[in-house]
Amino acid sequence: MSIPIADPEVGDAELKGVVDVLESGQLAAGEAVSEFEARFADYCGAEHAVATTNGTTALHTALTAVGVEQGDTVVTTPFSFVATANTIRFAGAEPVFADVDPETFNLDPHAVEQVVRDRDGDVDGIMPVHLYGLSAEMDHLREIAEKYDVPLVEDAAQAHGAGYHDETAGSMGDAACFSFYPTKNMTTGEGGMITTNDEEVANAARRFVNHGRSQSGYEHVEVGHNFRMTNLCAAIGVAQMDRIRGFNEARRENAAFLTEGLADTDAVTPTEPEGLRHVYHQYTVRVGNREELIEQLDDHGVGSGIYYPNPIHELEAYEDYTGPTDLDVAETVAQQALSLPVHPNLTQADLETIVDVMHEVDVEPVDPVATTEVPNV
Repeated sequence: MSIPIADPEVGDAELKGVVDVLESGQLAAGEAVSEFEARFADYCGAEHAVATTNGTTALHTALTAVGVEQGDTVVTTPFSFVATANTIRFAGAEPVFADVDPETFNLDPHAVEQVVRDRDGDVDGIMPVHLYGLSAEMDHLREIAEKYDVPLVEDAAQAHGAGYHDETAGSMGDAACFSFYPTKNMTTGEGGMITTNDEEVANAARRFVNHGRSQSGYEHVEVGHNFRMTNLCAAIGVAQMDRIRGFNEARRENAAFLTEGLADTDAVTPTEPEGLRHVYHQYTVRVGNREELIEQLDDHGVGSGIYYPNPIHELEAYEDYTGPTDLDVAETVAQQALSLPVHPNLTQADLETIVDVMHEVDVEPVDPVATTEVPNV
């Protein structure tokens, strides 16, 4: 594939950081992890950060740290990677899905409000996803969380540096979680991070990722896991912190070029609501003939990806799901969404090729998608 959908960027600084850790002999959690946590918290505008082994363990830990437990329910989106829902179950709770906004692909606060009302307020948490690098509508979601007195946990796995008015992803909920998988906006190879402004949540998370251990000795005050990040992974993360702003600016510039170039096609290009800052983990369009288009793009050497082909409630692993299933928008966009290359390593020639090919291939339009109409809180 001449233009891949993703192209992780690591270089000499990351290599040096790993070699330094190897030569130090301190390979497990240590100074590099502490430095990475401090720098990432500062980047997000959060008071605390706790590093983990991956984004999934970050979500599991955060949900537990904010008090989600056995028998609880958490409202979330059905249009996300399955880990979003899985981690709710790992915490002993059950996901309850609300529909998404067709323009942003994010959890629709009106749909969330309807789900909570239908359950007479009987929910124990809300977990929006900042999908593809665009923040969810956090003001409205915070109003709902405050009204029903439940924690709000950001799944920011794809949103490193995303902006919401004067706030940054990772600083807006009771806790937030990031992934550093190789295809994300920044990487540690594998890794995750929890950010929070609540010291008690941070302390609970630190205990949970370290076998429930208190701050000193072999005092284990609760049952926990070994979800600690290694110094090796953190060393890569520290080096990436010097580059994440540049990575994101390149993604935004690439996305702007694509949006302008595709304006006269029938592809529905991504939206960036006023006051929000999209960091384009994925550049995702909606088309009416996705499978055919994928084949045509492939024939022209342009990579693409489907994120995600099925909403979570339709997966075999969730065949026992008993919550709301009137999720028409999620089901529709799951059949239309197609991601095109937007990563920082694209050249100008690559971008021009993507636009040219999208004009050469047959792109069918999509039908309008209705949204959920529910009064504000």
